Amino acid sequence: MTAYDVIVLAGGAAKRLGGADKPGVRVGGRALLDRVLAACDGAARTVVVGDRRATARPVVWTREVPQGGGPLAALGAGLKLTTAEYVLVLSADLPFLGPGTADALLAAAGRPGREGALCTDPGGRDQPLVAAYRAEPLRRELALIATEYGSLAGLPLRILTAELELSRIDAGPDAVFDCDTWDDIAAARARIREHGVVLDEWITSVKNELGIELDVDTGVLLDLARDAAHGVARPAAPLTTFLVGYAAATASAGAGPDGAAAAVAEASRKATALALRWEAEAEAAGQGGDAAGGSAGGTKPDAGREGTGTS
Repeated sequence: MTAYDVIVLAGGAAKRLGGADKPGVRVGGRALLDRVLAACDGAARTVVVGDRRATARPVVWTREVPQGGGPLAALGAGLKLTTAEYVLVLSADLPFLGPGTADALLAAAGRPGREGALCTDPGGRDQPLVAAYRAEPLRRELALIATEYGSLAGLPLRILTAELELSRIDAGPDAVFDCDTWDDIAAARARIREHGVVLDEWITSVKNELGIELDVDTGVLLDLARDAAHGVARPAAPLTTFLVGYAAATASAGAGPDGAAAAVAEASRKATALALRWEAEAEAAGQGGDAAGGSAGGTKPDAGREGTGTS
């Protein structure tokens, strides 16, 4: 993995949002800033240029001079607090940015003869705030621009990117989707509830809220919930998954995330097997005998049926 620092620009005026605190606006129950921070949690140092606020993980705070001096001034202020060879530069309003995009940018920035890499949007336009740069040429060009113009305040980022040898990558529309307006916020909130992504979004939000760093096979848990609901009773689904989580936590105490994930898988396997045994017994009772053929000990069909149910 490439060692890198990250600078997140979170100090804009958000005029198109009526001056709202854009980094703190929630999408899927998580602040936009926290969603961006989650995509770059491998950074050696994270610098946020903006007003201080509670964040999901520790960051270093700074502000551009003068405040409201624009993205180039903010980038310059953040760069002063970084030391890594590579710097990931992101805006704080990217709800769908993922670690894969960060990795792709860093890989592209490390190509021979390149001084950085940035994403392009579906229209082919450069997105300099979804980018990775080599720190040395970045500092060099910022110093030259500041000397030429007297300061970095009020200058557009394209002045910088025009002077750097950059790779360009198409990371897809989600990676560069930003929230400039309330319509954008509404679209982002609707998108995370779409079939196929809503469960991943929800699980990520819950883990963030509970402070859990654990990757588990959600498909296994969903299969367990289905089997418990079908083979026992509907309320058994959430209760069983809770008990699996508790058992896994007890079994893997002190084992770290990998040990916990393995414990969840093992507990799920055992609980699934139990639910399937209950289902088989219920089916056998309905047919007047067990799966092996005939009723054990001469048990009557009605008695067998009374022995299942929702307990």
